[in-house]
Order: sequence, then structure tokens, then C-alpha cells
Amino acid sequence: MRDVETRVLDAIDESDAVNLLAETVRVPSITGTDAESELQHHFAGLLTEAGMDVDVWKLDLDDLRGRDGFPGTEAPRAEGYGVVGVTGGDGVPALALQGHVDVVPVGDLAKWEGSDPFAARISGDVLHGRGACDMKAGLVANVAVARAVRRAGIRLTRPLAVHCVVSEEDGGLGAFGTLARGHTAEAAVITEPTGGKVITANAGALTFRLEVAGRAAHGGARLEGVNAIEVFWPVFEAIRRLEAERNRDVPAVFAGNPLPYPIEVGTVRAGDWASTVPDLLVAEGRLGVLLDEDPAAARAAFEEAVRSAAHPWLRENPPVVTWPGGQFASGRLPAGHPLLAEVRRAVADTGGAALQEAAAPYGSDLRLYAGGGIPTLHYGPGDVRFAHAPREQVALKEFLDTIRALAVLTVRRCAP
Repeated sequence: MRDVETRVLDAIDESDAVNLLAETVRVPSITGTDAESELQHHFAGLLTEAGMDVDVWKLDLDDLRGRDGFPGTEAPRAEGYGVVGVTGGDGVPALALQGHVDVVPVGDLAKWEGSDPFAARISGDVLHGRGACDMKAGLVANVAVARAVRRAGIRLTRPLAVHCVVSEEDGGLGAFGTLARGHTAEAAVITEPTGGKVITANAGALTFRLEVAGRAAHGGARLEGVNAIEVFWPVFEAIRRLEAERNRDVPAVFAGNPLPYPIEVGTVRAGDWASTVPDLLVAEGRLGVLLDEDPAAARAAFEEAVRSAAHPWLRENPPVVTWPGGQFASGRLPAGHPLLAEVRRAVADTGGAALQEAAAPYGSDLRLYAGGGIPTLHYGPGDVRFAHAPREQVALKEFLDTIRALAVLTVRRCAP
């Protein structure tokens, strides 16, 4: 390694990074809450302390909602803030490290060991808590890199940017607003959990809502009515057939994934009285978007499948499909872009195992950055199988190894 690379590695304060991760997990920054904004301001202060020029701004929600490509939201939101720190050199940043501060709700508290999802409990080499994996470990890793560069006294000749965004979990409003603000980069690494792989492509995910009508009647005279639950079942079967068709031939980058384009119904609500035939069923779910597929084409395929559901009642009373909430298109790193090789080399040169290239079956901010002309991939600490779960956790060794690899990548891109 060059001297500058050794210096930045020596400047990483591992204890400081672990303490900051625990401190960050303890902030209950659920999407759309005041704590999300609180954490954005905290990270703005951390980036300022790291010697970065920091842009903090309040998102103009009305303006962003009216822009082409608005990614949608699901959580109620009164405000949101953008935070970007930049240091070193002039011009477009050679590298942006990006992470989101928001986390999903915690679910049933009884399922959490110790019943406090935000305790940041450390057991051996593992830190437990909501957001530990998705993606506060990656978010803190980005700050730890900036701190190490500052501590090592390295003069970057090409700028480094650190982007902290909100609202990734429900669509990507924060990333959308950051790009609309004019922040850009020659390349970006989003430090989402990748489980020892490097993710160069995301499938998309579109939130759908189905309204299936029935006909109300007294439960004691149910033959006079039409049960919306019963007529929903053929619709569900049609959705499952569509899912099988869309997963028949998949790109090689999804190797080992048996279902890269899932379609799932996540909520079902029907009826308002135990002895009444329910006259309305409302179902909401997510539709997987194929790589490079126009989301409009994905919506059309889904709507056609719903129309194909075989039931006489449905022919006269077709279900109503709408598309609220997050709308994640697919995205990918351009084939042959050097960022992939650069990340792999930085990992290998800091003692990591060879990174397998893969694609993810879920949407992320990657597609917004890629769509904005910024070649982007995911590389970060944690296993996505722990995300959104009551066992959410991250291995501290993996967290620290990621900081080391990103620090070397940073000086190679920004101090060549």
C-alpha cells in the first residue's frame, strides 16, 4: 500500500466508531418521525467536526411531490432534511458515500430480547437493535471514513462527499431531494448491508392497493350476499401465477436467488361486523420490478393479471387497482464500470475475502443515483436477512472491516 493508504488505516479509531454506532442505534429514527430529523442534524454536526463543508436544508415537500420521477412515500411526514458534507479539492466529488438515517417500525416489542429495540445491546462481537443492520452500521462507517481522513491529515485533491438521507424505507424522498438539490458525484457507494457481497443491481418494488367488492347480507342469509374475501381468492391465485411467469427467466446476476422478483400481499382488511357478509376487501402489497423494466409496464402486467382472475362476480365487479406509497424502479451499475473492480480491490487489500457480484430483489436509492447519472453500487456491513426483523444485528468485525475498505477506496479515488 501507498503511505497515504497506511496513514488513513492507522487513523481509524475503532472504539470511537463502535461507540458512535451504538449511540446512533439508540436514536429511534423511524421514517417520518421527529427523531429522523434529530439524527440528520446530529450527523450534520459530525460531518462538520470531520472538517467537511456541510449543506443542511429543509426539504420542500410540496415542490418535490410535484417533480417528475417523485418516488412516492408511505409514512406520514411533516418535514424532512437533507445533509451533505464535502471535503477536498474542487469540482464534482470523485466519490460519494451514502446512507439513510431512517429505520422501519419495531413491530411486537415482546419479540425483542430485552424488549427494547433501541438499546444497542452488544453481545460478544455483535451489536443488536433496530437499524443496526439497515443501515446505521453503513451510515456510521461513512462518517468514520471522513473522520479518519481528517485525523490522518490527508489532503484530498479530488472531493469526497458524504450524503445522509431520510425516507429511504418508504420510497427514497431524501435521495430524490439530494439529487434535486444539485449534489452529484463521479461514483457512489451506498453502504446498505450486502453480507460479504457487492450489489451492482436492484430489482424494483411498487406498492399496490387492491379493492375487491362484495355484496353485504346478514350472515344468517349469506347466500343473498357475495363475500369479498371469497372472491379475492381467485385474484390472489392470479397474482401468484404472474409471479411465477415473471421469475421464469432471470439474469445471471441473480444466481442463487430462487425468487428475485417477488410479488406479495402484505395486508388484507375486510368486513366490519361478525355476522355480516363482507362487502369490501382491501389488500396492499408489493410488486417486484424486473431489471431494466419500465415501471409502467410492470403496473400494466399486474393490472392485466388481476383482470384475468376467474370468477363470474369479478367480471361485472372488477377489482380496483391503485398505486400508492413507494415506487422503486430498478437500477444497476453500468456494465464494465471501474467502481466494481475498485471496491473489490480495496476489500482484498485490507484483508477481506473476494467479493461476489450480486443483485438484490428489493428497491433502494441506487436506482435514483443511477438514474441521475451517478454510477452506483452497494457495499456495506450486515446481512439483509436481519433487516426489518426483531433479531436485527450487525457483526462489529464486519462493520470495522467495511470502514477499512472504504477508507482505502476513498484515498485511492480522492487522493490518487
